[in-house]
Amino acid sequence: QVQLVESGGGLVQAGGSLRLSCAASGRTVSSSTMGWFRQAPGKEREVVAQITRSAGVTYYANSVKGRFTISRDNAKNTVYLQMNSLKPEDTAVYYCAVATDGRYEFWGQGTQVTVSS
Repeated sequence: QVQLVESGGGLVQAGGSLRLSCAASGRTVSSSTMGWFRQAPGKEREVVAQITRSAGVTYYANSVKGRFTISRDNAKNTVYLQMNSLKPEDTAVYYCAVATDGRYEFWGQGTQVTVSS
């Protein structure tokens, strides 16, 4: 079992920045792909960014490319999401997740990000 705890969400004005953190416990996640997802009210959950265990490969949704950066610190069992140039449409609950055997199995409780215009 893996427990994930997100932090760093909050209220920010458009154009501002936030840094989300996701700390894992229970077992090391250094060998796992990790991802950030978000879900806005009335919308389906969508992937925002993913990072492989070696951090050699990353993926970003088109809507956040050039503004968000995913990174990981395997020594701290933590993954981060740096969000710059935030837009009102980035408002959502953000979740981190850990993949095992090719699918995301463990999820955090989510952290709210609200971007005001």
